[in-house]
Amino acid sequence: MSAINSEEIISILKSEIENYEMEAKASETGTVIWVGDGIATVYGIDHAMYGEIVIFENGLKGMVQDIRRNEIGCILFGKDTEIGEGTKVNRTKKKAGIPVGEAFIGRVINALGAPIDGKGEIISKDYRPIEHEAPGIVDRKSVSVPLETGILSIDSMFPIGRGQRELIIGDRQTGKTSIATDAIINQKGKDVICIYTAIGQKASTVAKLVNTLEQHGAMEYSIVLSAAASESASLQYIAPYAATAMAEYFMYQGKDVLIIYDDLSKHAVAYRALSLLLERSPGREAYPGDVFYLHSRLLERSSRLSDEAGGGSITALPIIETQAGDVAAYIPTNVISITDGQIFLESDLFFSGMRPAVNVGLSVSRVGGAAQTKAMKKASGSIRIDLAQYREMEVFTQFSSDLDDATKAQLQYGKGLMELLKQPLCNPLSMAQQVITLCAATHKKMMDVPVERMKEFQMQMLEYIQSVHPEIIREIEETKDLNDAVTEKILAAADEFKGRFQ
Repeated sequence: MSAINSEEIISILKSEIENYEMEAKASETGTVIWVGDGIATVYGIDHAMYGEIVIFENGLKGMVQDIRRNEIGCILFGKDTEIGEGTKVNRTKKKAGIPVGEAFIGRVINALGAPIDGKGEIISKDYRPIEHEAPGIVDRKSVSVPLETGILSIDSMFPIGRGQRELIIGDRQTGKTSIATDAIINQKGKDVICIYTAIGQKASTVAKLVNTLEQHGAMEYSIVLSAAASESASLQYIAPYAATAMAEYFMYQGKDVLIIYDDLSKHAVAYRALSLLLERSPGREAYPGDVFYLHSRLLERSSRLSDEAGGGSITALPIIETQAGDVAAYIPTNVISITDGQIFLESDLFFSGMRPAVNVGLSVSRVGGAAQTKAMKKASGSIRIDLAQYREMEVFTQFSSDLDDATKAQLQYGKGLMELLKQPLCNPLSMAQQVITLCAATHKKMMDVPVERMKEFQMQMLEYIQSVHPEIIREIEETKDLNDAVTEKILAAADEFKGRFQ
């Protein structure tokens, strides 16, 4: 073996020295100096980013929410009982994220993406940051494809399109969640993935909802993400962002997603609690100054992508609970100004038996007819104006006993319309059924049906047309249009049925 000469050794050493990177590896470990109420203040981590995950020595995760000169404030994703002053904390250099993938469909998960339905592990495809920039204007296209809820009063007057954000607002116990549930059930067979986000709900309420979805076969295309009332404010705060990250995974694959946030009032309350504990200065109603940004950065992520960007969409139905119908409170006004319309549910209507209790005067869809099929647009033509006239007339005629025949007919017609708009829970109507109902109603085919038998008449008429004249339904569903010939057929079938009904 030939001996290595000294020059070779020197050259090897030189190249090793040149390639040796001088890295002073500062250990990014800090120490907890204060902990309580789900918040930890950490000293000694100087380079943490906002929104970064840190890990405590007992394995608990936290998220950086406050960066001060000498310390950082972290919110904890779990119980703070096992952490005390002096606990060591390590940086992960990773932003908070959630595992995503097709395997999550049909499952119930928590805000961190872990299953809570007792059906075993979920194998994830990918990992997405919970905070993600919303698609830019170039990547979006206008809303034009309807997302049918199956609720006659909504689809006819306040149509929701794929990629729209429609707020459901009303007092407690007015049927807000019911509308959202019906919308999920109606997506069966329509190739829409539904994500229901429960923020600060009772665990029993969520279990009940999951049970309803399972009974109607809707869990096959749904994901339920729950941050229950018993969980920490931090988990309630990140829940809607985690759900949206899950929705974005499907949207960027070109799929349509419907996401429900139930509800954002509790989300704002959770964020207020965290902000006050982090000693941020309170503003109106004690909410922090950035509470508008809290919801705007969330809802702006719902959009319809252009074909170049993949063509998927996220349709958002945020829910807001008002106190005694006060729509002018801080959080309701904020969210109304972010969304593309609102469905306003009223306690008085609800208790008078009008369910869904949609207030036709205060509800609006800012996308409007762009998200309606031609058939629906033609069928529902004058219904809003008719109802508005009826409401006005009803107020005026409360005190007068002698009414002329025209006024009586108008009132009778309005009452009939209100009766038709009532709809039992979990009983969505198809687009063709809605068109037939509206067509028969606006052409006054139901004028002489007693109001208390109106619903019965409607349901039996739809069954009759389905069995005797299925070609009408087929034609409406194929062409998505309502021409004069089809209208004539519907009216003839309605007359035919009326003879039998009476």
